[in-house]
Amino acid sequence: MASSKEIRGKIKSVENTKKITKAMEMVAASKMRKAQDRMRHARPYADKIGNIAANLSQANPEYQHPFMVKNEEAKTAGFVVVTTDKGLCGGLNTNLLRAATAKLKEMESAGQKSEIVAIGNKGFGFMNRIGAKVVAHATQLGDQPHLDKIIGPVKVLLDAYAEGKLSAVYLCYTKFVNTMKQEPVVMQLLPLSADGMKTNGGEHSWDYIYEPDAATVINELLVRYTEALVYQAVAENMASEQSARMVAMKAATDNAGTLIGELKLVYNKTRQAAITKELSEIVSGAAAVG
Repeated sequence: MASSKEIRGKIKSVENTKKITKAMEMVAASKMRKAQDRMRHARPYADKIGNIAANLSQANPEYQHPFMVKNEEAKTAGFVVVTTDKGLCGGLNTNLLRAATAKLKEMESAGQKSEIVAIGNKGFGFMNRIGAKVVAHATQLGDQPHLDKIIGPVKVLLDAYAEGKLSAVYLCYTKFVNTMKQEPVVMQLLPLSADGMKTNGGEHSWDYIYEPDAATVINELLVRYTEALVYQAVAENMASEQSARMVAMKAATDNAGTLIGELKLVYNKTRQAAITKELSEIVSGAAAVG
């Protein structure tokens, strides 16, 4: 059995850990509210631009943007993998990377190679460890994602698809459902389809007048739509990260409290055993003298 001094040292150590996890829980709760607000504010823009892009693409069937054309000849698929820069957020990254790896294996079994764009340190490190081909990455995004830092690496895959080098581009991220639930998502980003984009619900589509011309307007709009999808994925992932970290740190704090209680019980038993031993030695010594 450990000595009383060792047990006191363990209790002190766990108490210090509990203070750290409690502080991290409170910080994550504060950041979570801001991240959720940012994600919810981005949603209407993504929905609206998707609606406009779908209507425009249907209104001008004689022109097809490269993003809406299937590249059936290509033997390579692109993946944008969105993870966190930091850990201590439960199984968030593990679940997403498991889903992304399953999709990579599925593409490999179909004879397709893969190129990866990693957003976040965890995904970047994981993809390098498994030997995947990482063509670009973006890390250290901070608490507020900026589109100009994200879209640079992603544009590598968008340009490759437009040139016909990729058969498809997939977006892997964690979707925020609520504070207690986050879902890993692997969705097809390219080729875009009118069915996949949000239309006006089957109503009569408007007859648009294009300035300067249809090709220029649709080109610009579909690029903006693709960027909006990527930004929304990053915003969803950040909201999921802070929620998962808050829940994980709360669980760690609760576990530390339970462990402290168990250690104090062991400490009291050890202390009582030592006192009993001393008393029995005193009584034995007095009996021997008598």
